[in-house]
Amino acid sequence: MRMYSESDVDPSCLQGKRIALLGYGSQGRAHALNLKDSGHDVVVGLRKSGNSWKRAQADGLKVEEPAAAVRGAAIVAFLTPDLVQADLYQSVLADISKGAAILFAHGFNIHYEQIKARKDLDVILIAPKGPGGLVRRQFEEGHGVPCLVAVETDRSGNALNLALAYAQGIGGARAGVIETTFAEETETDLFGEQAVLCGGATELVVAGFETLVEAGYQPEVAYYECMHELKLIVDLLHEGGLKKMHEFISDTAAYGDLTRGPRIIDAHVRKNMQQVLEEVRDGTFAKQWIDENKHGQKKYRQMMNADLNHQIEKVGADLRGRMDWLEN
Repeated sequence: MRMYSESDVDPSCLQGKRIALLGYGSQGRAHALNLKDSGHDVVVGLRKSGNSWKRAQADGLKVEEPAAAVRGAAIVAFLTPDLVQADLYQSVLADISKGAAILFAHGFNIHYEQIKARKDLDVILIAPKGPGGLVRRQFEEGHGVPCLVAVETDRSGNALNLALAYAQGIGGARAGVIETTFAEETETDLFGEQAVLCGGATELVVAGFETLVEAGYQPEVAYYECMHELKLIVDLLHEGGLKKMHEFISDTAAYGDLTRGPRIIDAHVRKNMQQVLEEVRDGTFAKQWIDENKHGQKKYRQMMNADLNHQIEKVGADLRGRMDWLEN
């Protein structure tokens, strides 16, 4: 593993150079504000008719239409959702300066060849390992969120230095920047979302809830046990790994973990995980997701609607409404 820190960064490689950021969502806003506060020349590229234009201006940022924003920029960062980036890239390509760098926070479009970069461009990645709100908050508090860095194409011979300077500008070098590849970042990110963080965790929660309710237990009690208390465990894992979790749960809970957990996440589940990973690696998932968007997201919306109308959501909304300390 190679990890870079602030001492490895040459900030002069971005001194006085323009950075254009396309998109002003969670990551886009955090990157733009952090880079500006770090003293960089930042411009945000947005459609004037869009909702984010006035917000970016209110935040004190220079805002221009995308084509104008990228002109003369040393780095053009694509921080819009994955499946609009290819069209956005084509729309601004003629205005990107020769020898510039294009930067991504997720490798999807480069790895799956939805964007084929112009031959003269550096192609780099800086992927913070946290949501944009955390990236901004940690920066303001004098800290940083760890990042991954990758160089797909180094036409200038200076691509890594540019990426590291960008990482320093958003605060990532304070916490460490781990070197990776576009393939590794993309494949591990998608697998983690599908098998553990989103797909795996939510299906486990819902299956546990349904098991208790079908056995005759109150839905409200099932919600607390399978959904609400999950945060307590995740916080312990986040703060100190398995060791801290075992230190702060009861011996009864720990014994149940060690003896029953492997019966839930068994060889069959691991086999399914391997299949999910293979579909990420061979492009099956990417093709399905791209095709789904091309056909209007009909199946996606149906599945999302079913998810949001599940009993656990209705019970949870009522219970969370009584928890005035939660941010709704």
